[in-house]
Amino acid sequence: MSKEAVMAETWSGEFYCVKCKAKREAEGEVKVNEKGTRMAKAVCPECGTNLNRILGKA
Repeated sequence: MSKEAVMAETWSGEFYCVKCKAKREAEGEVKVNEKGTRMAKAVCPECGTNLNRILGKA
């Protein structure tokens, strides 16, 4: 059995920062939750708050 390096999917675009109350451009890693919904997770470049964006079903 050979193990290949799995490249994590990334998504770059607009996220809404709840703390800044503004849209921010950021790049985040795409993850899938228990329900099968794809979500991009990033960090706000201004305040450092975690950002989430729902992308849709996988």
